[in-house]
Amino acid sequence: MHVSRIELADYRNYERAALDLTPGATLFIGKNGQGKTNLVEAIVVLATGASHRVSGDAALIRASKESAVIRAQLTHGTRTIGVDVQFNRQGANRAQAQGKRIAMRDLPRYAQVVLFAPEDLALIRGEPGGRRRFLDQLATIRQPRMAAVIADYEKVVRQRNALLKSGRGSRITDSVVQTLQVWDERLVTLGLRIEAARQQIVTDLAPHVARAYAAIAGDEHATELQLQTNVPASEEEFRALLDARRSDEFERAVSLVGPHRDDLHLDLNGLLARHYASHGESWSYALSLKLASAELLRGEAAGDPVLILDDVFAELDSTRRQRMADAIGSFEQVLITAAVEGDVPEDLVTRRVRIRSGEVVEDAA
Repeated sequence: MHVSRIELADYRNYERAALDLTPGATLFIGKNGQGKTNLVEAIVVLATGASHRVSGDAALIRASKESAVIRAQLTHGTRTIGVDVQFNRQGANRAQAQGKRIAMRDLPRYAQVVLFAPEDLALIRGEPGGRRRFLDQLATIRQPRMAAVIADYEKVVRQRNALLKSGRGSRITDSVVQTLQVWDERLVTLGLRIEAARQQIVTDLAPHVARAYAAIAGDEHATELQLQTNVPASEEEFRALLDARRSDEFERAVSLVGPHRDDLHLDLNGLLARHYASHGESWSYALSLKLASAELLRGEAAGDPVLILDDVFAELDSTRRQRMADAIGSFEQVLITAAVEGDVPEDLVTRRVRIRSGEVVEDAA
C-alpha cells in the first residue's frame, strides 16, 4: 500500500495543502517548526484515528478554526480508495471511506502505517502503558475488530474502579458486590481476548526483533520479549483470582487484575533493557521493535505498510543511518522528515519535498 495523495485543511499550521505522493522514499526537509512532522503526523492520524504526539484532538485544529480535515487517496495495487477524517472542536469527529461513513476505530482497515519517531525511545525506557499501547496498536492493525474490544475493556475498568471507590469501607454492600460481579464477567471475557492477542504478537514479533536488531546495530546481541501479566489462562482461574483480590481492590479502590496491568519486558543479553541498555542500545532496540512490526505486517498483508520516519536519522550515527536505510529500502513507500538533508543517506531518497511555514515550497526528484 502507498499514500498516493494527501490533502489538509486547517490542520495544525496548514491552512490548505495538497501533495501527490509516489512509491519509494520521500524526504520532507525543513527547519524545525515549519510543519514537516505535522504533514506525516496527518497520515498517522488518518490510519489510526489519533496522534502519536498529543492525547487530545484540539491541538490538531488550526488556531481559530472549528474543524480540521485530512483527506487521502490510498493505493493498494491497482485499486485506489479515498479516506477522509474530520476533527471538530464541537461535536463528534467523523471518518469516511469511499464516501461512506465509518467509525473512527475502523480506520486501520483501510491504511496500515508504522511510525518511527524520537518518542519511541520511551518503549524501552518509559512506563508500561506505552508498551501496552504498542502491543494494542499492532493488535488493532492485525485485527481491526480488536479496537472495539480494547475500548469496551477500558470502559469496564473505569466502571469497576468507580464502583470500588464507591464501596470503600463501610459502604461495601451486597448490592455493590453483586454489581461488581456483573462487571467481572465482562472483565474476564474481554480481558482474555486482549491477553491472547498480546501473547500472539509477542510470539510472532520476537524473531523479527532479533533480526532487526542485528541489522540496525550490526551486533549479535540476544533480544528477548516477555509479556509480564497477572492474567490467568482460563475464565475459571480469572474469576477465582478476582474473588481472592476483592478485599484488596476495595481497600485500594482500583482494579488489580487484568491486562491493564501488563508490561512487556524487553531483555538484551539476559538483562532488562530498561535498566541496563546504553543510549545507543536503547535506540537500536526501539527501532528494532518498529522495523519488526513492519516486517510482521508485510508478511501478513497484501502489501507493505507505509513506513514513516519522523526525525529519526538525526538520532543515529553514520553507521546506523546506513544500516537503517538498507533495512527499510525495500518497502513500497517510506516517508522521512529531516531538518538536515545530510542526515539521511543519499542512496535511500528518491524524492525531496521542502516545507516552509505550513507550505510545500519545493518538490523535486
